[in-house]
Amino acid sequence: MLKRILLAFLLFVAFMNKLMAQIPNEVEDSLFIAEFHQEKGGDKVFHAEPLYIDLIRDLGARKGEREWNVGMGLTDNLQYDSYEGLIEYEWAPMNRLGLEVELPFTVYSSLPGFDASSRPASQLKSFKCAAQYTFYVNESNATSLALGYINELNLYPQLTANSTLKGWGLNPFFIAAKRWGNNFHTLLYTGPVHEYHLSASNWSAVFKANLNIHYMIPGSKNFVGIEFNQSIQNYHFDMTIRPQMRVSVADNILVGIVGGIPVNRSNERLSTFIRLIWEPKHKH
Repeated sequence: MLKRILLAFLLFVAFMNKLMAQIPNEVEDSLFIAEFHQEKGGDKVFHAEPLYIDLIRDLGARKGEREWNVGMGLTDNLQYDSYEGLIEYEWAPMNRLGLEVELPFTVYSSLPGFDASSRPASQLKSFKCAAQYTFYVNESNATSLALGYINELNLYPQLTANSTLKGWGLNPFFIAAKRWGNNFHTLLYTGPVHEYHLSASNWSAVFKANLNIHYMIPGSKNFVGIEFNQSIQNYHFDMTIRPQMRVSVADNILVGIVGGIPVNRSNERLSTFIRLIWEPKHKH
């Protein structure tokens, strides 16, 4: 009798494993997205977030969400290498509102055969504060719209200037994101950047448009995609193409890997960027 029960149990397990293996990816994705939407808080659509020019907080952020980011990248310039890093903290004090504080820094290294004076000084580049509000969330159409603003205080290298403050930047932006089915995601992040230069007492402006296309791996937060970072300044168009992937290494830890391919290589060549994302348990 015991053998029959054990045999029946093993056959049932084998049958269920085979049945689960035959469940289409669409069903698996639907279950994953439904579980995501059923978390406590307001309406929210599951979108893929770009890794290089990232969002202030998830679109439709829920109160209590928070996230730490640490990033490091290498850019191969013609006369020197630049190692760019950042430390940022983002959180949602209320539904749909995201806030962020970021400290970006750069370390420069001269290439063999070039004078060290040709490279800039290593420095803490700026101090950034930002806010983003998702004013439209439509779960049935998988669409989200948001407005945001970044205020940046640009700094001099402390050892090379009498004044620490170099100027400041003002960056209002607009975000439109849509998920097509369960796997494909598109996102547009665009807006002008106005910078005031204290030494020259003048303003400069550049318009930026970042277009993103991602494919989410079924039933997970992992994705592969591409980011197009475009800018227009003084009638000059420039673009860097950034293929990327994100992998979940733990329940609340993600790693993003980004490549950079500049369309105009007169000043900059290939680059790489890695982002470590840690999402502590949400505070409700």
